[in-house]
Amino acid sequence: MTEPEWFKSSYSSNGGNCVEVAANLATSAGIVPIRDSKDPEGPSLVFPAAEFSAFLSAVRDGEFGAV
Repeated sequence: MTEPEWFKSSYSSNGGNCVEVAANLATSAGIVPIRDSKDPEGPSLVFPAAEFSAFLSAVRDGEFGAV
């Protein structure tokens, strides 16, 4: 299996509460792992790629309210 290529958003420059996403596995494995950037050796959550895509669409559409 391909190793995750972790990516942190350029918006995450606050030095604090950030997550990293390994989007490179969405096509090859159909999953999107997410982890806490402060604990890269810790656990990750793994979501089906379609579900993660639906979540991102909902965030962009404002379904969870303003931040």
